Amino acid sequence: MRICRTVFAAVFLTTLPSASLLAQQPAGITESLAALADQPATHTSFTFDRSMMQIAEGLMEQNGIDAKHATAALNSVTVQTYHYPRPVFYTPEIMQSIIHNYNAAGWKHLVNANVSPGQSAQPTAPITDLWLHFRGSEIDDVTVLLRAQKNMNVIEVSGLLRPLDLVHLSGHFGIPKVDPNAVMVPAPPGK
Repeated sequence: MRICRTVFAAVFLTTLPSASLLAQQPAGITESLAALADQPATHTSFTFDRSMMQIAEGLMEQNGIDAKHATAALNSVTVQTYHYPRPVFYTPEIMQSIIHNYNAAGWKHLVNANVSPGQSAQPTAPITDLWLHFRGSEIDDVTVLLRAQKNMNVIEVSGLLRPLDLVHLSGHFGIPKVDPNAVMVPAPPGK
């Protein structure tokens, strides 16, 4: 049964949605993310569009997971993975450029308050940055950046969500599980 689901998902992944359904990143972010580390990476990416998430919702329900409201509000989820052959150094100037571009486009940045600048450049444990874009009181786009020693993941979620929906979606569709040890706070101005 698992093999059938995997093959089914692979078939759908070959028919990725048009760019208009993807989360709206600020200009220049894709290039900055590719250049963030001090070495080349193996890069993979996949996108779940609305129809694919409806199929996944059915599979989740079969496994006793209730994500109906949260998945109904989603337009797409895109997951990008960068894998590095050895521990990397994340260039602070490029990270600042990424932060600036998101801020200039009106996104709100949350960071883990427990991370020092040194750990941000050379993490010993995964570091999470979270950007939220609001339409009124609802979140319409979310970007999660997870940086670790040898991997970096970018998860983009597009759709009208309530903050509680993000908790319900954590651990599904490539969205990381909420880390109970992280202390996510608004980034200081300009950060």
